[in-house]
Amino acid sequence: MALVLNDDQKMIRDSADGFFKAEAPVAEHRRLRDSKDETGFNRETWAKMAEMGFAGVLVPEAHGGAGFGHVAAGLIMEAIGRNLSAAPMLSTAILGTTALVAGGSPEQQAKYLPLIAEGKRLFALAADEAARHAPAHIKTTATPSGNGFKLNGAKGFVLDGHVADTLVVAARTRGAENEPDGITLFLVDAKSAGLGITRRSMVDSRNAASISLDDVQVDGADVLGEVGKGFAILEKVLDAGRAALAAEMLGVSTESFTRTVDYLKQREQFGQKIGSFQSLQHRAAHLFCEVELARSTTLRALVALDSGDERASLFASLAKAKSGEAAKLATNEGVQMHGGIGMTDDIDIGFFMKRARAAQETFGDIAFQGDRLARMLGY
Repeated sequence: MALVLNDDQKMIRDSADGFFKAEAPVAEHRRLRDSKDETGFNRETWAKMAEMGFAGVLVPEAHGGAGFGHVAAGLIMEAIGRNLSAAPMLSTAILGTTALVAGGSPEQQAKYLPLIAEGKRLFALAADEAARHAPAHIKTTATPSGNGFKLNGAKGFVLDGHVADTLVVAARTRGAENEPDGITLFLVDAKSAGLGITRRSMVDSRNAASISLDDVQVDGADVLGEVGKGFAILEKVLDAGRAALAAEMLGVSTESFTRTVDYLKQREQFGQKIGSFQSLQHRAAHLFCEVELARSTTLRALVALDSGDERASLFASLAKAKSGEAAKLATNEGVQMHGGIGMTDDIDIGFFMKRARAAQETFGDIAFQGDRLARMLGY
């Protein structure tokens, strides 16, 4: 399989690069952080992203979206990573859309997908409960009540949960807390009685809410997929998120590498450019190779998701692990090669390190993905 972009995908890549450089550059990330913006992103920029077709990149054309697929979504996420652009792209356009496409009824899809494509409805995935990512570790309960269910429990690390209009909540309708069987997904209105949302700001200045559910009533029509069989849908959603995060971290790595090499060409020490020092050249060459390996694994995962490859989960975990490893190396090397000034807040390279760390942990770090890969391969 040739891991290359076609002409349409190259056009999407160039369009995304130009858009985020102009509308949501690193300077905008700094402004949002310093102003302690209550939303955490620019809603006008999100509206423009919808006009560009980015919000509906995974929404089928029949529901008003672009239907470009996961490779295109990855190219957009890579551009977001290069510019550290804050937007509900992952939470809504990737996770929310995938949940609806994978498990939504025709009525649910017709109701929500057009709104996502138009940038008029924000989604958030409320699944994680443990201190570290463990998708089957669900204690939140869903007990029959009237023509629906009552939800009770708590969720941590709900990306963009503080601004979401609709939550995709994973709750247990049967089984023990670590069993995949018995997990059900629900579409929950963020304004529902008994729902508590607390905004949390992460190390990278992005947002992840903590959510409590106290007898939150949902109808049978709010069930996403089948009762007790939501884990398969959840895994598809998480795999799409892992591949998208791999693409974003690839953008972080690429921009960190570019900025570092530019600095090596400009900084002088002992009367010569430090880029002429062989030891730094070797480190830069090694970093370049690692970034390109991450690029290949990420594109392979995105292609697998688009083609319905039965190994898509394997490739998604591989891409998440490799891209996370490359992002850690790229940002570490970036800060170190910038010298002491790289540790200061005046230099943007530190922002990339913080984003890389947060993205690494989201939906499973390198250790989680390695363990998952080993299990899938029968070890």
